Amino acid sequence: MNVALETRSLSKSFGSLAATRNVSLAFAQGTRTAIIGPNGAGKTTFFNLLAGNLRPDGGAILLGERDVTRLDLAERARLGIARSFQRNNLFPEQTVRENLALACALQAGQTSIFWRAMGTLRAVHERADAIAERVGLTDVRFETVRRLSYGTQRQLEVGLALACDPKVLLLDEPTAGMSPEETARMRALVGNLPAGLTMVIIEHDMDIVMDIADRIIVLDYGSVLVQGSPAEIRSSDIVRERYLGERSAAHLSGGAA
Repeated sequence: MNVALETRSLSKSFGSLAATRNVSLAFAQGTRTAIIGPNGAGKTTFFNLLAGNLRPDGGAILLGERDVTRLDLAERARLGIARSFQRNNLFPEQTVRENLALACALQAGQTSIFWRAMGTLRAVHERADAIAERVGLTDVRFETVRRLSYGTQRQLEVGLALACDPKVLLLDEPTAGMSPEETARMRALVGNLPAGLTMVIIEHDMDIVMDIADRIIVLDYGSVLVQGSPAEIRSSDIVRERYLGERSAAHLSGGAA
């Protein structure tokens, strides 16, 4: 198994609260792993540790064979860990294409973009257009971001993450706050991303989780409660008892809610 991302005894506390407790996990290249758990389980803290927003108190994070534990978010992004945030983080007065072009230029190390006319960067715009097509935004690439629907802005955030040319893509609640139609589009977008891209996803919509994940990890009080395939998680008694509850368990089993 080629491991794209690994954590070893990863721990993080805030005062007396242990948000992540000795978490050791390996994410194989090309797999899609969903992180689930109740509020307060430590999902967001774990994500922030992976991305570089937080430094751990103990343990290590490896991207392939490289220890990235002490690298910040920008340094990890350059090495191949990209994150799509739960809240929009876009330039609202710029077009979709301009947002993507800026991300592509920065990834390519073209910092001179800030002193040059954007129209002169042909290769950057060609790549931006290719990413727009990948995330279903070709028809709106000349629209300003503020005029887009919430769900379309979330699609753009995935595009910005892809502009980093990641080896590992972290998706933080990609369908949160979306309408059913927007959720369906995001579901299709994630499902159609390149097979070799390793994805780690926080998601509360269990239909989405069961549909797109190869593996599911359930966190509980900062520790790994259980992990396995969607079928194994669906049939797990401890998951039913501690997280899903009777109504969710019945729904996942195909019974009456």
